[in-house]
Amino acid sequence: MQAAAGQAGRGINRQDCRSLEEVASFRPVNVHMYDEWDYRRVGYRSDWCSLSEKSLHPVRSGFVAGTLEKYKPQLNKLRRQFEMLRTRHRFVRRRRHGDDIDLDALIEALGDTRAGLSPSDRVFVQLLRDERDIAAMFLVDMSNSTEGWVGVAVKEALVLLAEALEVAGDRYGIYGFSGMRRSRSELFHIKHIGEPYNAEVQGRIAAISPKEYTRMGPPIRHLTKKLQETQSNVRLLVVISDGKPEDYDDYKGQYAIEDTRKALLEARGGGVYSFCITIDKSAHDYLAHMFGRGNYIFVDEVLSLPSKMAEMYRLLTS
Repeated sequence: MQAAAGQAGRGINRQDCRSLEEVASFRPVNVHMYDEWDYRRVGYRSDWCSLSEKSLHPVRSGFVAGTLEKYKPQLNKLRRQFEMLRTRHRFVRRRRHGDDIDLDALIEALGDTRAGLSPSDRVFVQLLRDERDIAAMFLVDMSNSTEGWVGVAVKEALVLLAEALEVAGDRYGIYGFSGMRRSRSELFHIKHIGEPYNAEVQGRIAAISPKEYTRMGPPIRHLTKKLQETQSNVRLLVVISDGKPEDYDDYKGQYAIEDTRKALLEARGGGVYSFCITIDKSAHDYLAHMFGRGNYIFVDEVLSLPSKMAEMYRLLTS
């Protein structure tokens, strides 16, 4: 009662509302309700988690400039590598015009001519250069366990990755997540997928700091929904975490792992490929179950996280 003191406001009388939609309209626009998977009941808890989408306030600091100077040699190498990812080359056979002769098509055309049939004029091979069509979301763990070197390494990794992705031209978004209990799961906007990478975004990266707990299910479901709204051929969700999913309430242990796994399966079913980068030494015990074998990487040295994270994204999308 003391915690609620001074928090009272005008209530909503459902009898005075014309419809349930009118009642729902009182919910803030940036609050979203998501189901949660209960493996013990083999079913969902409907509208169990409330997720609030917030925006980190940018801070003025020399963090980004210091990171760019610290990793200058690695950054130059990354930029050259990501420049090569701008286009994808592929050969298309049986074209009317092209760069070389399609021998199989030519032999088939000669055979048709000798048989008295009308030969095809599609006897060329053409080299096509297709633009990359990738949308990526990076979900960053902002729980209290990321305090110290871990949090600094994650922010440095995001700076290097953003600089490299600007060269590649991929569309990407960056979000952090934390919260406490199912009624206060929080997703922090750092960069929307259509937002330019500018000084404000850099200020939000510098503002990333440890918050509370690690309830992974709601933010994964929310970003999956955002990715499904894009028109990209390839949709990628990369989770960066230092530990297993856990919250202050009963969201821990096998229950939390199974809900996170279910959220990732939902993402895969919706055409979103997920991958995890972790520094948790015991990650092998549960990440293979949640993400699937081969869909995660363990970084044993925190200081190597920035370079390895950018390299892993390049391998995933090349």
